Amino acid sequence: QVQLVESGGGSVQSGGSLRLSCVVSGYGYRDYCSAWFRQAPGQERERVASIDGRGNTEYSESVKPRFSISQDSSKNTLYLQMNSLKPEDTAMYYCAASRTTGCWESPATYSDWGEGTQVTVSS
Repeated sequence: QVQLVESGGGSVQSGGSLRLSCVVSGYGYRDYCSAWFRQAPGQERERVASIDGRGNTEYSESVKPRFSISQDSSKNTLYLQMNSLKPEDTAMYYCAASRTTGCWESPATYSDWGEGTQVTVSS
């Protein structure tokens, strides 16, 4: 059974930092795509960052170069380091995994999702 469990969200002031973590269990695929998405109220879910099995990363333009995605295979954990946070970064953040070798932007291409962790940035 696949499980993705996020943690690390919270409330910070503008300019602050947070690190999100996502523990992935039950995945038998070594070469798959992991990603962070976010969704603000009334907005579509958007991909923030992704990393494939080879370590190639992609970011949305709105978070470059403030955010950094990484993974620790020994701990089955995906991370999102978020620096210089802005109020517009406020959203529910989700980690997701795709059983494909490449990373895609559309949420529909990701088969497994966590429950989400809230990030709130105040001005």
